[in-house]
Amino acid sequence: SYICNVITKTEYKMNKLTAKEEEVMRYFWDNDALFVKELVEMYPDPKPHINTLSTYVRALEEKGLLSHDTFGTTYRYFAIVSEDEYSNRTLKNVVKRYFDNSYLSVVSSLIKDENISVDEIRSLLDEVEKNK
Repeated sequence: SYICNVITKTEYKMNKLTAKEEEVMRYFWDNDALFVKELVEMYPDPKPHINTLSTYVRALEEKGLLSHDTFGTTYRYFAIVSEDEYSNRTLKNVVKRYFDNSYLSVVSSLIKDENISVDEIRSLLDEVEKNK
């Protein structure tokens, strides 16, 4: 039977994911629905213990990023938040938290730190002009 979290896709708890949680999410974003046993098999050697991955998967479900279908006594998990949606939310939170909600400040910071070239800025401006 289909079971969905009470939290909707757009209302998921925006708790910061750990590096390991993001790693686990990538497997779901790349492979759709997975049993934890299948997830373990996808990892390179030395493979993490099934209980370790089960803990991460349950945490991701609690945070509203995964849900599951029930098959007898086991669950098949799937992402309910896309990678794009998660990335956009994360970017928005970074801009809000560290740049006073100003995308101009983000670009200024990149220019000051020489992380973006003049040609890249021109390309960005061209893209903005196209989307007006």
